[in-house]
Amino acid sequence: MTGVHKAAQLGYSTEASTYAHGRPDYPSDLKTWLRETLDINPGSTVIDLGAGTGKFTRLLKSMDIDVIAVEPVEAMRTEFTHNLPDVRILEGTADSIPLGSGTAQALICAQAFHWFATETALAEIHRVLQPNGRLGLIWNVRDESVDWVAAITKIITPYEADTPRFHTGDWLLPFTGRYFSEPEVTCFPYAHAGSAQEVIIDRFLSVSFIAALPPAEKAKVAEQLQALIQTHPSLRGHQTIEFPYQTQAWLCRRLD
Repeated sequence: MTGVHKAAQLGYSTEASTYAHGRPDYPSDLKTWLRETLDINPGSTVIDLGAGTGKFTRLLKSMDIDVIAVEPVEAMRTEFTHNLPDVRILEGTADSIPLGSGTAQALICAQAFHWFATETALAEIHRVLQPNGRLGLIWNVRDESVDWVAAITKIITPYEADTPRFHTGDWLLPFTGRYFSEPEVTCFPYAHAGSAQEVIIDRFLSVSFIAALPPAEKAKVAEQLQALIQTHPSLRGHQTIEFPYQTQAWLCRRLD
């Protein structure tokens, strides 16, 4: 689909299954934030934009609300439907959401908004939200104060190139006060527990710009990650690893 960054289109098409296995879920405390801060109540209609394989959609689905997922990459939609066959998912982008004006009380982008952070996207999100609607932006951010987490970042960063990333802060630029209020953040500590294969290898091979690499280059990244797992004292020999994150949840109020 046009309008999707090449790293996302190729990477997520190639590694949709790895993404589903390796990406962390979200802290249960987010449910309270969704209810109290985004004003999501039983029966509310909520759009999950850039829903991917449905990692965040699972949490929404547990809240007795009407969830509509929107995702541009076909392989991700296929994985989503496999995981959540009873949730409606539509093909669409942030610039062209295939829903009517005023459809939803809230719209959420989990691990996604940095891909389409433009004024055009905000205008389209504004359109599909009801008056007083809320936009929620959520990211699981790696805790790089932990030395082995910082070492992983050092391994993958050389491949980043021009791929849009949360850590640059460029996603904040479209918030000029025209469509939405200035984003307000709430932070939650979170740890993703699992095997080294799940929380490190699968997690980072599913990063868009790593997943899009030629096989030989991708194998080099995997080798470096395996070497870290086998040599770092906090990882070596551990059956279960807790990968530390800070989950950042940002509230943006629709301006009328």
